[in-house]
Amino acid sequence: MRKYFLLVFFLSFVWLVSGCATKKLAPISDEDNPAHHYLMGMELIDKGDVNEADARFQRALKLEPDYPPALAGRALAAAYRTQAESDGEHKSVELKRALDMLDDAKDEAEGDSQEFIAEVTGIRVYTRARPKKWIGEAEDCYEDSMDLDEVNVAELPYYRSKEAAPYFMGKAYFADYQFRKSEDMLSKVMSAPPGRWHEPAEILFRRVHKIVRASSGYTLTNVAKRIAVKDRVSRADVAALLVDEIHLDRFLAGRISAPQKKDPAAFVPADIRDNLFKPEILIVVKWGLRGLEPMYDSTSRAYLFYPNKPITRKQLAFVLEDILIKITGDESLASKFYGQTNSPYPDVSPTSSYYNAVTNSVTRGLMAPDLSGAFRPDENTDGAELLQSVLRLRNVMNIH
Repeated sequence: MRKYFLLVFFLSFVWLVSGCATKKLAPISDEDNPAHHYLMGMELIDKGDVNEADARFQRALKLEPDYPPALAGRALAAAYRTQAESDGEHKSVELKRALDMLDDAKDEAEGDSQEFIAEVTGIRVYTRARPKKWIGEAEDCYEDSMDLDEVNVAELPYYRSKEAAPYFMGKAYFADYQFRKSEDMLSKVMSAPPGRWHEPAEILFRRVHKIVRASSGYTLTNVAKRIAVKDRVSRADVAALLVDEIHLDRFLAGRISAPQKKDPAAFVPADIRDNLFKPEILIVVKWGLRGLEPMYDSTSRAYLFYPNKPITRKQLAFVLEDILIKITGDESLASKFYGQTNSPYPDVSPTSSYYNAVTNSVTRGLMAPDLSGAFRPDENTDGAELLQSVLRLRNVMNIH
């Protein structure tokens, strides 16, 4: 009887364990395989569709439990949610999930190729989630990825080459405001044979190089660093750099009189009352800089500053031109290039309202067209462009 009960207990235990174990799902088509879902998930991450990407990674894990690339993908999706989460408790939960899944991906990796995927994705996880001492963790992932000697690029469906490691480490240094290190990493990608990461590395390198050149011999403030890495800057960002980096208020106060209003101290645009850069915005408003004026809002029937509105390149040109006029005292600059019949820029007509401002900014070296000669007037200004323009303006101000 005792043997009978032991046998029943053993069979029950086996049934329980097998029932709780993760079962593989049978694929329903040729494309229903872990590698395909992983690749689709990573491409969805690039498009910003994190939830759909995570669903793809989960499907890959249903087909092959503990599939390392999908575990790494889920870690990256959780890192994106960590960054987006405003609630502290939820943020901690997502961060733990991201780091646990990254550890699982590394533990389950079979061979150098899968380990490379896990380590490079680790650079991205730490860059996106930013836990304490994140840059050191990202560097460890980078070093580990570069120590792998038997990586087969054919087994890297998304990353495709080992240049992914220096590219994403370059992005990590950029996010950590270590611009020279970022420049060095991106140079490694660009010096390799052209591949998947060559073009994005070149684009980011140009931005980093602008920052490095503009800030040579100059220590950037924390505000300037945060603005410099932005993909697009706002009107408030422009005000902050002008006031904090080149001390616009103090400089202009010694040269010209601020425009007189009935009660200048009383005017505070309603949409900047809680803005971090409220003091800087008020200084810019006080001096009436063209391109950064408050604008009338018909809904609220009030003049608003629109601090979060992106500033285009032509709008920045107006700002720079107005400051040039104020610091030089040369009012003729406001119409210097009117009447020209030929434009050096294929995308800026000499009859456009901003042609004069663009040409003043370019001829003074404050802004530049791209290699084709196009000025791209309607494109948003990125942080590197803004920083370069403002610091070059500082040099002009020093001359005057």
